Amino acid sequence: MAERAALEELVKLQGERVRGLKQQKASSELIEEEVGKLLKLKAQLGPDESKQKFVLKTPKGTRDYSPRQMAVREKVFDVIIRCFKRHGAEVIDTPVFELKETLTGKYGEDSKLIYDLKDQGGELLSLRYDLTVPFARYLAMNKLTNIKRYHIAKVYRRDNPAMTRGRYREFYQCDFDIAGNFDPMIPDAECLKIMCEILSSLQIGDFLVKVNDRRILDGMFAICGVSDSKFRTICSSVDKLDKVSWEEVKNEMVGEKGLAPEVADRIGDYVQQHGGVSLVEQLLQDPKLSQNKQALEGLGDLKLLFEYLTLFGIDDKISFDLSLARGLDYYTGVIYEAVLLQTPAQAGEEPLGVGSVAAGGRYDGLVGMFDPKGRKVPCVGLSIGVERIFSIVEQRLEALEEKVRTTETQVLVASAQKKLLEERLKLVSELWDAGIKAELLYKKNPKLLNQLQYCEEAGIPLVAIIGEQELKDGVIKLRSVTSREEVNVRREDLVEEIKRRTGQPLCIC
Repeated sequence: MAERAALEELVKLQGERVRGLKQQKASSELIEEEVGKLLKLKAQLGPDESKQKFVLKTPKGTRDYSPRQMAVREKVFDVIIRCFKRHGAEVIDTPVFELKETLTGKYGEDSKLIYDLKDQGGELLSLRYDLTVPFARYLAMNKLTNIKRYHIAKVYRRDNPAMTRGRYREFYQCDFDIAGNFDPMIPDAECLKIMCEILSSLQIGDFLVKVNDRRILDGMFAICGVSDSKFRTICSSVDKLDKVSWEEVKNEMVGEKGLAPEVADRIGDYVQQHGGVSLVEQLLQDPKLSQNKQALEGLGDLKLLFEYLTLFGIDDKISFDLSLARGLDYYTGVIYEAVLLQTPAQAGEEPLGVGSVAAGGRYDGLVGMFDPKGRKVPCVGLSIGVERIFSIVEQRLEALEEKVRTTETQVLVASAQKKLLEERLKLVSELWDAGIKAELLYKKNPKLLNQLQYCEEAGIPLVAIIGEQELKDGVIKLRSVTSREEVNVRREDLVEEIKRRTGQPLCIC
């Protein structure tokens, strides 16, 4: 420490010498020589670890949210939650971390993205990767065989995400699931109806829901000559068809995954097809596919699903797409994914998918993986990709330069003269006690103009103004910020008048 202090003193003295020479306008050669000595001393000194600069940033793949962004998020959550409740769902919550063995082996190739935690108490733990596996564990642990639930919470992926596209390491999922043994395709159809209701309500643009069935995929791979051991890895290649061309997918399957070119070509004949119920009926007549028991079951269920979707009035939003091959290992039946559509550049062109905003499917075997006796609980569900939706809504508001209110304050308690702080405090307390969302400025004697300006900036609709005359008359001057109209309201009637103007219920029952 003494050596370092001596070196620091020499650096300080040499620095002063260099500055002095510069002020005296000494020769450049002399200044250069002395600067060289200073740099040598600094090199000897090295960095002071105790004074290293602290980097202020959020961890990679995470972000902070401003009041404006949180206001947007709350509105989106409100639309989603109201829809879930409208369909009769109960809400649950589970821990943010699970035993590592709970999550292991449930996500196929994506398992490498699970965040493991250091042992802190005798248990190997991991942050939850999604909300579906914890839900299945919850059902098995509590011996539940029937529930309709929703769960909105953060999940974690050890990924290298593109944050500009609404992808993060820490993000929210909004899940809705129906667990129970019911007649085929009725719960599945309701999940697709919910997905369409939410995306329509959020008004984020045209969308299409792609639908397929895991049994059709597995049957298709079997008749095309894919070995059982390659099913899942070939699935993950096929699932890339919404982002890259068939040629690129084929090259990956043949070059990287060792599939025979003729097998890949047979797969290509199927996975490039998409359509509606007519495609289902066409495949039911396919001489090879119709001979596969799994594929036949899947096609039969899809035909029934389209009947229900027509009754729900959403069949025009649904496309049977044989390239949809969602990567998670736990899907057993119908799978679906909603994508936003880009308006075609030229008349007659196909609309392009610009990104997944919701997905889900049937997973009848997952609960049985946790049950000691292997009892199965059939489940189907969906997850709304809210982070991508938030990004889209935020971008739209910025483009429109639309103002977003970040508080719900209904009225500002203001004063017209000085020395009325006590009266303002009494009145704002009365309003709070009556359930009114109210504020006041934290100054003893604020100017009325400043108080009115604050209302305009914060979007507060009403101002309750106290003045000496109003106190004598037992009234409060209530001012509308937008119209600037003012009326005197008797103090005992103020709460009811504010509630009437803001559309708030007059009594809390």
